[in-house]
Amino acid sequence: MTDKWIVRLAMAAAMLFCVPAFASGGGKLMQAGNDLGDRASLQRGAQAYMSYCSGCHSLKYLRYSRMGEDLGLTEQQVMDNLNFTGAAYGEQIQVAMPHDEATKWFGKMPPDLSLISRVRGSDWVYSYLKSFYVDESRPLGWNNSVFPNASMPNPLWELQGMQHAIHGKPEQEGLEPPVVGLKLAQPGKVDARSYDQTVRDITNFLEYAGEPAALKRQSLGVWVVLFLALLTFLAYLVKTEYWKDVH
Repeated sequence: MTDKWIVRLAMAAAMLFCVPAFASGGGKLMQAGNDLGDRASLQRGAQAYMSYCSGCHSLKYLRYSRMGEDLGLTEQQVMDNLNFTGAAYGEQIQVAMPHDEATKWFGKMPPDLSLISRVRGSDWVYSYLKSFYVDESRPLGWNNSVFPNASMPNPLWELQGMQHAIHGKPEQEGLEPPVVGLKLAQPGKVDARSYDQTVRDITNFLEYAGEPAALKRQSLGVWVVLFLALLTFLAYLVKTEYWKDVH
């Protein structure tokens, strides 16, 4: 096993065993329907992520320069619109929030999200961002039906608005009633359709961040298929010519 694969396995293990916020929870997952080939969606997702998520969550396995190149953005566009920490263009995407302050507010440093889409899947990310609801019993006043008792507020509440949980009957006496649905009690700045698109864009961007090479691999895949088709055709012509006099 090469050192490269050892590093990848170590990173995945760290995400699985050292980040409890990524544990599986309740709630039915919704289909994200994101498309890595949609560059406009990736650009919007990068803007939304940097505006609403990067204050707490880093993407330390992705560099600003790589993101700009892959998303078709100039260095000036990246530095003016997507870099809020003062980092150099070639540096990794870190957070400006001090570790001590994060521990004080959240109990621990919020996890890096470079691999969240690869670990949990895009449907999980999409569903998670749509499933926050107000819960006064929680320290930060928020809960999540996909990951119950998540230790973070809804970063997109201004866009989505305030959701309240619809509870069903508990399976056994003494247990907390399960969340069977969510109801929008206070609308946000955008309508439901626009919010869904924003969440889909963020999900798309996080899927890209988990494996930036996927964009180039998919673009090369078309040419590889065309090459194989041409090679097959030429092989057929050679075979026909070789066997034409054999009866």
